[in-house]
Amino acid sequence: MDNNTKKSLFRLFFLSIFIASCLFIETPFILGNRKETALAEVTIQNLSLNLEEKLPISGGNSLISLANPAIPDPKVIKKMNVVITAYSSTIQETDESPFLTASGSYVKEGIVANNLLPFGTRIRIPEIYGDKIFIVQDRLNPRAGFYHIDIWFPSHQEAENFGAKRTYIEVLDR
Repeated sequence: MDNNTKKSLFRLFFLSIFIASCLFIETPFILGNRKETALAEVTIQNLSLNLEEKLPISGGNSLISLANPAIPDPKVIKKMNVVITAYSSTIQETDESPFLTASGSYVKEGIVANNLLPFGTRIRIPEIYGDKIFIVQDRLNPRAGFYHIDIWFPSHQEAENFGAKRTYIEVLDR
């Protein structure tokens, strides 16, 4: 399959998702009464503002899970010096299925690629992200070696802006 065909299929895929979301999510607002639609939009905005004030939200649309006092913090079982880079879901940076990881899951915030650690391994990158936990769900090109971590970002520009950094990671026990 040549690049133009891949790009056309990629665009068709996103166009299909856009149309489906318009039909199933936006249609009730479009078909409903304008007054009810405006009231619903104001209610959603107020709810969002209240949630942002009271709950930790990531990326404007995802709740961050808070620690459960009954569950102790994960223990660090190993520290490793690594090079950290970033990638996004583009065919140039991945393969023919840019939204699927090597483990078979869909890409999302908090996913990293590494060739040494098993899928499902939880890590922290304290010097860059503090206590945020990442999960190994993807692999890099074998040329990258074992001591390279690639963080998934939703856009190519964000990944490019991240650049490359030398730091250490903490491998967690669970």
